[in-house]
Amino acid sequence: MKIIISGSLGNIGKPLAKELIAAGHAVTIISSNADRKTAIENLGAKAAIGSVSDADFLAETFAGADSLFAMTPPNLGGSNVISNTVNAGKAFAAAINKAGVKRVVMLSSIGADKQNGTGPIAGLHQIEKIYDGLENTNVTFLRAGFFFTNLYNDVAMIKGAGIMGANYPATTKMPFVHPEDIAAAAAQELQKETTGKNIRYIVSDVRTPNDVAKNLGAAIAKKDLPWIEFTDEQSLQGMTQAGLPEEIAGLYTEMGSGLRSGKITEHFLSSNFAVDGKIKLEDFAKEFAEKF
Repeated sequence: MKIIISGSLGNIGKPLAKELIAAGHAVTIISSNADRKTAIENLGAKAAIGSVSDADFLAETFAGADSLFAMTPPNLGGSNVISNTVNAGKAFAAAINKAGVKRVVMLSSIGADKQNGTGPIAGLHQIEKIYDGLENTNVTFLRAGFFFTNLYNDVAMIKGAGIMGANYPATTKMPFVHPEDIAAAAAQELQKETTGKNIRYIVSDVRTPNDVAKNLGAAIAKKDLPWIEFTDEQSLQGMTQAGLPEEIAGLYTEMGSGLRSGKITEHFLSSNFAVDGKIKLEDFAKEFAEKF
């Protein structure tokens, strides 16, 4: 099969490409960074260097493809993030139509079933709707949990203040996923035949922030590492003081509020969806300690 991967050689793209190449497929990897070309080719893949917002470039890249892993970059600039994300999704959809791609696996997120009140996830909701309108393309919406690897963003807080925290309680039930489990699920979906539009959740573990602080703390020899719930105002202020653009900090604060209310996780937690990722919190804690 000829398979296209967007997302360059990130935490998902690289293991996904390795698995598909090992299975004998012809893989093309899209990257906006020309410096990645050699690394992509060294994997045994073809490099397509260009912008994911350029529908003509995408259509040319997609030509003749059997399937596509569509991953919209999570942060397209420091302003107009939602509209930039949606515009990239529109470019993907136009290129998919023009190239006649029959099979697409879109990386989405838990909470993408909700129209608003979910922070940056709202852009993925809109892209799901756009892809839902693709008439001759079978699509799997791969709704991922919260990335374990995003917990590396808390390293500065742990080292500087001796705490972990966000604007949701320590008892919040959170579906987490490791990028390698996303890659494995995407590889499965890209290689199988489906019809119509389908939703698959990919989650490695369902745990609370209390569990996270306890396990990561034990792994880094900080057994009493606490999880502190911030107010929305404290969360927003902390992120802007750390250097995040105000719009992005506001979106992340809104996402935390959506977690606190249960809005983001409602569909997953209220239904009997599988938790089929292999990498659990205890496994990630070892990885975290090695990089701490």
